[in-house]
Amino acid sequence: MARSPFTWGIDIGRCGLKALRCRMSPTEPGKLIADAFDYIEYPMILSQPEADAAALLQDALREFLARNQLAGDRVAVAVPGQMALSKFIKLPPVEAKKIPDIVRYEARQQIPFPLDQVTWDWQRLAGGIEESGFVMDAEVAIFAMKREQFTKALAPLDEAGVEVDIVQLSPIALANLVMFDQLPPADAIDQDKPPASIVLVTMGVDSTDIVVTNGLRIWQRTIPIGGNTFTKAIVSDLKLTFAKAEHVKRNAVRAADPKAVFRAMRPVFNEFSGELQRSLNYFTGTDKTATIGKVLLLGNAAKLRGLSDYVSRQLQLEVHRLEKFQRLEGPAVLGAPAFRENRLAFGTAYGLALQGSGGSSFRTNLIPREIIRDRLIAEKRPWAVAALSGLLAAALVSFVGLFFAWRTYDNPGFAAAFDGADRVQRESQESQAAVEEARQRWQAAVDKQQFLARVHDRRFQALDLMRAVLTLLPSDPPGEVPEHPADRREIHVDSLDCQYFPNLALWYRGIEHKWRETHAVPAGGRTAAQPAATVESGEGEPGVGGGDVEGADAGEESARGAAAGPQGPGWVIQIVGHHYHNEDRHKPDEDEQFVRTTIVRNLLGDGDRVVVSAGPRAGSRVDVRTLGIGYPVIVESLPVRTERVPLARPLSVGEQAPAAEPGKEEMLELKRYDFTLQFCWQPGEVPGLPAAARQSTEQTQEGF
Repeated sequence: MARSPFTWGIDIGRCGLKALRCRMSPTEPGKLIADAFDYIEYPMILSQPEADAAALLQDALREFLARNQLAGDRVAVAVPGQMALSKFIKLPPVEAKKIPDIVRYEARQQIPFPLDQVTWDWQRLAGGIEESGFVMDAEVAIFAMKREQFTKALAPLDEAGVEVDIVQLSPIALANLVMFDQLPPADAIDQDKPPASIVLVTMGVDSTDIVVTNGLRIWQRTIPIGGNTFTKAIVSDLKLTFAKAEHVKRNAVRAADPKAVFRAMRPVFNEFSGELQRSLNYFTGTDKTATIGKVLLLGNAAKLRGLSDYVSRQLQLEVHRLEKFQRLEGPAVLGAPAFRENRLAFGTAYGLALQGSGGSSFRTNLIPREIIRDRLIAEKRPWAVAALSGLLAAALVSFVGLFFAWRTYDNPGFAAAFDGADRVQRESQESQAAVEEARQRWQAAVDKQQFLARVHDRRFQALDLMRAVLTLLPSDPPGEVPEHPADRREIHVDSLDCQYFPNLALWYRGIEHKWRETHAVPAGGRTAAQPAATVESGEGEPGVGGGDVEGADAGEESARGAAAGPQGPGWVIQIVGHHYHNEDRHKPDEDEQFVRTTIVRNLLGDGDRVVVSAGPRAGSRVDVRTLGIGYPVIVESLPVRTERVPLARPLSVGEQAPAAEPGKEEMLELKRYDFTLQFCWQPGEVPGLPAAARQSTEQTQEGF
C-alpha cells in the first residue's frame, strides 16, 4: 500500500493520550496542516499507586484505534527524556567524510553500555564552517536508549498492533516544535548574530522538560517537578484525598478557600521557580554568548492560575503560555472545543507529527536499524515477487521465440565464421594490451627519471634547512660563555619534526591566534622582531643579530606582512625545546620573551645569514627568507618549572676527579621553560618578505 503524506504524532503521557495527524502544506512552505486529533484522558493518573497502568494504556489505545484509521499513515511516538541519554559534542577540525567514524568513536566513549545493547542515532547540528572538505566548529548530537527500555516503552503499541515508524525523545520533539514554530529556519540564521534563545518549559504529571534553543544550538534538562507535585502539596496541607486534591487544584479559584489552596502550593511554586532559575543560570554559564529572549509554558499543568505571572516575577523574564501554534493550520482541528481546551498538551504530538512529515530540524530515530531494514524488505517483497514473475515470463517467451528463430536459420558455416571473428578480436585485444603495457613501462621510466632529476636538483635543500636552524639558535660569543648555566644564551632542542601541507593556508588558519600572541607587543615593550638593546637603550647594537633600528623596522614590517598567512604547498617544521634563561635577573627577557627575541626574531630574517650548500652561490651567506623560511609561531608555552641537574665542577690542573659517592652528588636548581615552535618552509618561496626587499631576494633566489 502506498504511503500517505500524513503522520500521526502520538504522545502517551501519564495523564492521557494525545494524538495529532498532520502533513506539510503543499502550497505554503513552512506550514503544517492538522487533519485530525484525539485526546483520551485516563480514568486515573498512571503514577497513582492503585492505577493499573498496563490496563489503562490498553483501554486508551483500543479507544483511539476504534475512532481513528492509521492505515497508510506514518506513526511517530515519544519516549521520556530521562529514559535515554543525550550528548552534544563539539568536534575538532576534521574532514567531513570522517565525521561518521569520529561520532562512532565518541559514542563508544560516551555511552556507558556496549553499542550492541543500545539503540542510538546521531545528527550534525546546524552551524559550523565547511571549506575545502574540512569542517570546523561543528557540533553533533548523540541519542541512545537501552534496548530493553525501548522494548518496554513500545510494548503497549506492539500489543495493540500499531507499527511505529519513528521513536523520538520528548525534549527533542519539543525542540523541533520551537525551531519550526517560533524561530526562523536554520539556514536563515546568522551564525555570528543568532537570535535570542527561547526557553520552552513543558510541565508533565511527574516531571518538567526544559528545552533552550536559538535555532542553532540546543540544551535540555528534565526536573522532577510536575502537576502531581502541586496535587501532593494540597493533599499534605489540606488533608484531602488525591482525587479531591486534583479537582481542587484544577478549580482553585472556585474552591471554598482559594487562599488556603494557593498557600498550600506556594512551596512548590518557589521550588519550581528555583529549579528553573538554576537551569537557566547553568545554561548561560556554559554558553557566555547566549541570551534568553522569552519563556514559554506548555502542558496542561501550565494552566494553573498565577503560575506564569509568578515565574515571570521570579526570573525577571517574559513568561507566557504557548496559547497559539503560529505555523499550524487546519480549522477543523484548531477550532474544535476539545483541542482548544487541551492545546497546551499537544506540544510533543506537534513535534512528532512535524518530524514524520519531513519539516523538523532533528531527524534522529531510535528505532533499531535492523527493524527498519526488515520492514523495508517486507514492504517490497510482494512487488519483488511480482517483478521477478514478470521477468521470468518475459524471459521464457523471449527464449522460445529466439529458439525457433535459431532453428530456422541454423547453418554450420555461421559457427566457423563467428569463431574466426572471435579469434581475431582476441588477438587484437592481446596486441592492444601489450602496447598499453609497453607504454606504461615507458611512462614509469620517464617519471622515475624526472623524479631522480628533481631529487638531484634539491638534494642540498634539507641540509640548508638544518644548517639554518642550527645557525639561528642563540649562543654566547666564543670565550664569553657564562659560568652559570642560567646566564647562557642558549636554547636546547629536544626534537625536530616536519609535516607536508598541500596548502599552508589550512595550517595557518588553525594557529592564526597563536601568531598574534607570538608577535604581540609584550609587557617589556619588545616584539619578536625587536631586540632588547633597541628598547632599553633606544639604539641597536650593530652587527649582532640585526639589532639596529633599521633592522628592527624591517623585522616589524616582515611580521606585519606575514599576518596575511602563507599560501601554496610547503612544510611545517616543529621544534620542541627548552631553556634555563628564566632567573629574576633576566627579566623581562625570560621564558617566552627569550624565545621571541632569539630564535623567533632570527626566523623572521633579522638574524645571522646562513651558508648555501651548492649551486652558483655555494659557500655564500644568504638571508633565511631566501630559503623559504618564515611564519615562526610559538604554538605551546608551558609554565616555568624548577629542575634539579647535576653540577659538574671543572677540575684544576693536575687534579683527579673524585669517586662519586651515592647520594652525595652536588645538584643545581634551574628554572626550566619548555616550548613548542612551528614555522613554515617553502623551498624557493620567501614568506612574509616586505615589498621593499622582494626584488633583491628574487635576484638571490635566481643565483641560488
